[in-house]
Amino acid sequence: MQTNTKISITKDEIVPTAQKMRDDGRTLVMIHGHLDKEGRPVISYDYSLGAELACYEVVGEDTVPSIAPIYSAAAEWPEREINELLGFTFEGLDTSERLFLPDSMLEGKGQIIVTPINVLKEKNGLL
Repeated sequence: MQTNTKISITKDEIVPTAQKMRDDGRTLVMIHGHLDKEGRPVISYDYSLGAELACYEVVGEDTVPSIAPIYSAAAEWPEREINELLGFTFEGLDTSERLFLPDSMLEGKGQIIVTPINVLKEKNGLL
């Protein structure tokens, strides 16, 4: 049976934690991003080693360092997705091109969660 441990960390602990996980042979399972009930940004990093899943969580930061230099595409893709959908910034991450939303769809960053569907359709000539 898998165990799940949640650990609160600060923005400054993200890169050292990722490096330690990598050095210890832990797999980066996923990076999650969301807004909590108070509207604060939450970014969590899930690492696995066998039956243990460790979730390192940063609350209240919408700009954090990228761990893509440590975990390559395993970190780059979820960081880009979180950036594109929520507007959170991962310092050092190349976001010069959109991951999956067309450039014409939105102006700015992270607007998919706050832009009404009729506005998105209108901007794309679907109304």
